[in-house]
Amino acid sequence: MAPKTTEVYIPKYGQTVEEVKIVQWLAEDGAEIKKGQEILEIETDKTTFFVEAEGAGFLHRGPYEVGQTVPVLEVVALIGPQDIKFKAGTVGGEATETTESKTSNEEREIASAEATAAPAAETKTFASPRARKLAGERHVDLAQVTPTGGGGVRVTEKDVLAYLATAPKATPLAEKLAAESGIDLRKLTGTGPGGKITREDVEAAMRPAMVATEVTEKVPEVPATPAPVVARPSAPSVALPVADVTERIPLKGVRAIIVDRMGTSVHTTARVTLVTEVDATEFVAMRERLKAKVSEAWGFAPGYNDLLALIVAKALRRFPYMNARLAADAIELLGHVNLGMAVDTERGLLVPVIRDADTKTLQQFGAEFRELVDRARKGRSMPDDITGGTFTITNLGMHDIDAFTPVINLPEAAILGVGRIAPKWVYRPESPNAPVLRQMLTLSLVFDHRIIDGAPAARFLQYIKGLIEEPYLMMA
Repeated sequence: MAPKTTEVYIPKYGQTVEEVKIVQWLAEDGAEIKKGQEILEIETDKTTFFVEAEGAGFLHRGPYEVGQTVPVLEVVALIGPQDIKFKAGTVGGEATETTESKTSNEEREIASAEATAAPAAETKTFASPRARKLAGERHVDLAQVTPTGGGGVRVTEKDVLAYLATAPKATPLAEKLAAESGIDLRKLTGTGPGGKITREDVEAAMRPAMVATEVTEKVPEVPATPAPVVARPSAPSVALPVADVTERIPLKGVRAIIVDRMGTSVHTTARVTLVTEVDATEFVAMRERLKAKVSEAWGFAPGYNDLLALIVAKALRRFPYMNARLAADAIELLGHVNLGMAVDTERGLLVPVIRDADTKTLQQFGAEFRELVDRARKGRSMPDDITGGTFTITNLGMHDIDAFTPVINLPEAAILGVGRIAPKWVYRPESPNAPVLRQMLTLSLVFDHRIIDGAPAARFLQYIKGLIEEPYLMMA
């Protein structure tokens, strides 16, 4: 009996992944495959995955080469009888013989049917679901956004963020009214505070159009000459000085994401940094005692990051305004404390997320954190491992850094930078006339002033400082 034919398709890894790059085929075309065998290695913007065979038979690869970008849910090969072939040119691909191909492409077929049913004369803007969601929340007309996805034809969430980063300042009502009326905010001059565009500015721009509409209704319609199609101007390139370039590192993968998100964060947030020095002597002593008591039983030695993370999680629960994000028309306080912990990897900076960190014990947090870090450094993070954070901690103390100003990990409201713990002579209340040697730590809290004011942010940081200096208060 001939084996049943099954499709090899690109799985949908979470909500943020829209396309992947083929790293390598792990089986030759025509090779006999077992169910569950890894046959393809693919790469997202942050990690790599292996696609397993969901059936047994002979592999018939499609025309997809190493290095090629392929959308999720795309069928890239067939597994079945030896005498069938992958036929290109159809949605997903099909066998030349009658097969019982797995119908796992409903999402793609629905989209294809909707596109066929749409009027041919209608101009359609292609955009990812996340791009459409963000555009709806921020009242952005997708037709005004320059697409970069799918070879320059599909608007992605990154494109909408880039558009917002260069958009003029406007009130939420002005943004909504402009989007509904097709007014380009870039062509308006704001009369509000600091040049912000207001509702009145948008309404003033609408009046000439309204008058023209009234006149047109009274005059017989005259066929208009179609306006010439003008390409959108691209950003001017900067002439670089002549230099001896030893290597060019392409902006792709993790580095491209960092370039985009960090730039967006810097240009769209009102960043303020608070710095405080903390006496971590008792904190260090507690960690040493814990190492001696539980390392063997737990299988790992609890670290400063573990202890600090639980302190921050407790603080976020106590001060919920720090566990927040900015929506189009409101500040949203978040119900779960999902703590991001920045990790340096060969692929670049990744931020694994420990969900509901405020509900976990030190042992639970430490075990989960180490598992996430291990996957991140091996390039095996799942999409859900590195998404959904509500607050981030980044620690450069191991590199002898005392203090620094980290960049807020959007859409979060704040980030905590942690420096090294180092011995320092300081004056204490119990010894005002003679300095004593203490273990000192510097913390840098960077927050978005649009969401949080200075005094509330200071109280949050002060609370963290108090728990580090007297860690037994964590039990209170």
